Amino acid sequence: MHMFNYCLVAAFFLPAGLMLEGAFEEERLKMVTKQIQYRGVSDKATLEAMGEVPRHEFVPSELEKYAYNDRPLPIGYGQTISQPYIVAYMTEKLKLEPEHRILEIGTGSGYQAAVLAEIVEQVYTVEIIPQLAARTKAKMKVLSSKNIHIKQGDGFHGWEEEAPFDAIIVTAAASFIPPPLIDQLKDGGRMIIPVGSTFGPQHLMLVTKLKDKIRTKRLIPVRFVPFTRQ
Repeated sequence: MHMFNYCLVAAFFLPAGLMLEGAFEEERLKMVTKQIQYRGVSDKATLEAMGEVPRHEFVPSELEKYAYNDRPLPIGYGQTISQPYIVAYMTEKLKLEPEHRILEIGTGSGYQAAVLAEIVEQVYTVEIIPQLAARTKAKMKVLSSKNIHIKQGDGFHGWEEEAPFDAIIVTAAASFIPPPLIDQLKDGGRMIIPVGSTFGPQHLMLVTKLKDKIRTKRLIPVRFVPFTRQ
């Protein structure tokens, strides 16, 4: 009884920021175990990254309390931060290694890039909306994410100057797989991309490049914002 009262007093005098961070850490752990592991994601590096990256830092402040819920959230400019499970699922399917260099198309909030950056050496990410690109660059400086490189531009063309890439991840639904992205993928590399129409069905597609052969595999149905062009 006395210990319980002591804990209450100690908690009362903790700075609000520390109390919030503790609550966020608890919610993040629940997210990993109950939303992600429960659905079958088992890659250790992916689970560790999802447990490490503070998702609440990548959503608008008024939505922080929903940051670890099992759903996407709006981030402005008609864009969203993806559902945590989908972020983890797509990451796992790339079969990443620490020495890999990754291209992401559709930076958005920067959350997916931050998860990738926990696993691999370098992340290159392209965002078509100037305001989002600028905002996410500023966020990465605050979070000291030095292995994330952001470019504002049309993701259809990838990032030719930094190619080839070990893996490519696309976070917007395209009507077809952009040929420049296939060209910028290393032999043996993997790409994951949602393919489908804005108002029709969409599926995640896994693309594997084997010398001159391209193999595709349909994975799960999804719902992403459309792949926009300049």
